Amino acid sequence: MSARKIYRFTGSDARSFLQGLVTNDVDKVDQGLVYAALLTPQGKYLADFFLSADSDGGVLLDIDANLGDSVIKRLSMYRLRADVVIDETALKVQRGTGELPDNALVDPRNAAMGWRIYGSVEGDDGTNWTALRVAHCIPETGIELTQDSYILEAGFETLNGVDFRKGCYVGQEVTARMKHKTELRKGLATVAVNGSAPIGSELKADGKTAGTLFTQSGDQAIAYLRFDRATGAMQAGDAEVHWRATPDA
Repeated sequence: MSARKIYRFTGSDARSFLQGLVTNDVDKVDQGLVYAALLTPQGKYLADFFLSADSDGGVLLDIDANLGDSVIKRLSMYRLRADVVIDETALKVQRGTGELPDNALVDPRNAAMGWRIYGSVEGDDGTNWTALRVAHCIPETGIELTQDSYILEAGFETLNGVDFRKGCYVGQEVTARMKHKTELRKGLATVAVNGSAPIGSELKADGKTAGTLFTQSGDQAIAYLRFDRATGAMQAGDAEVHWRATPDA
């Protein structure tokens, strides 16, 4: 499990502050864990994270430790005169699958990804998270999700990471236009792999670039595809790749 940092947002404007910046509806934290992202004004990915309601009325933000400081610095630039206090906490993340423990929150991206608990304990139950991510086409920070990513191409609608009714947020205009005015021609998908190739390997089909191969687990992998070129066999190094048009749900 990658290292995480947990930040607490408090103050009378904490929710409205986040609401105007992130891709999902912050008020959903009253029902459970919320998956969301921060985008550039041009609609490109900067970071993804989980939001949850804190016991003192604030909001917790659970983010990859490598992105935490830079994201908090960026968010602080938007704070201006808003009544918002941002503190790094000592909270840790415990993860698992199977029966839901007390105080656990279900992962909103996909039920197969289990649950999270925020407290003094860190770790997981030994679940093969890579296999689950690949089977359900769930991208990870720094691998499938990079600063060149558009969240709809990364599957955020299926992953419950974007709300099209919540109103404005940074990058909203581009995201809404991709949703309503264009057909996605590229995106992440689960593919079948015979052989193996390093993360980031170029996929070729009939000598043309068809995408990029990312995380592999067994005979499956997550790939970023140009859909019109991914209709037949593709190659990534010595590996042969086929797109499953309907990935495992």
